Amino acid sequence: MKKSNNNKLKLNVFYILSILLIISGIVIGLVYYPVMPEKMITHWNSNNVPNGYSSKLVGLFLSPMISIVILVLFLYLPKLDPLKVNYSKFKNYYDGFILMVLFFMFYINVLSIIYNLGYLFNFGTYMVLGLFILFYYCGILIQKAPQNWFVGIRTPWTLSNKENWIKTHQFGSILFKISSIIMLLGLFFEKYMMYFVLIPIFLSVIIICIYSYRLSKTSCKN
Repeated sequence: MKKSNNNKLKLNVFYILSILLIISGIVIGLVYYPVMPEKMITHWNSNNVPNGYSSKLVGLFLSPMISIVILVLFLYLPKLDPLKVNYSKFKNYYDGFILMVLFFMFYINVLSIIYNLGYLFNFGTYMVLGLFILFYYCGILIQKAPQNWFVGIRTPWTLSNKENWIKTHQFGSILFKISSIIMLLGLFFEKYMMYFVLIPIFLSVIIICIYSYRLSKTSCKN
């Protein structure tokens, strides 16, 4: 009974924090709506030069609306998974991931509002800081995730073989964490910052898929 109550408490805290983040985003949008320019800057190029604009309605409230969709989607996905029983084995990490994504959306939205209020700064620098935390947590998440159809490195070989799943995710976890640190190093090379973000992610995905495939071939030989 005590364990059941603890799980219920954790679930309630997760829901409360998630909903508070979304409500906070909406409230902040309502508060700053009157003082926002009619056309808000919502996109910056790799040189931190604004190159995309949206109405203030979209600029202020699109992120909270997307966050609602994300929350509902990620809460519903485990129910569709044929391996849904496995989610209980990493529930805290899964819930933490949803919270991380929602916080990232909130964080980017707040940065956008601050910038549009006239406090100019390098938007890319702060975005990379957020991506570093999110991507590093992904490295932790996949290390803890058992086989499932929605979270992790879902290759034909990981999904069809439990050992392949475990080894690929252990390897992938290391690559994700290294990639996130490389992203952070990009802060010291402002001109090439986006390359420090995109290239490690791209290479990590390719290397992990190759690793999973080669592992399956090795298993077949044995």
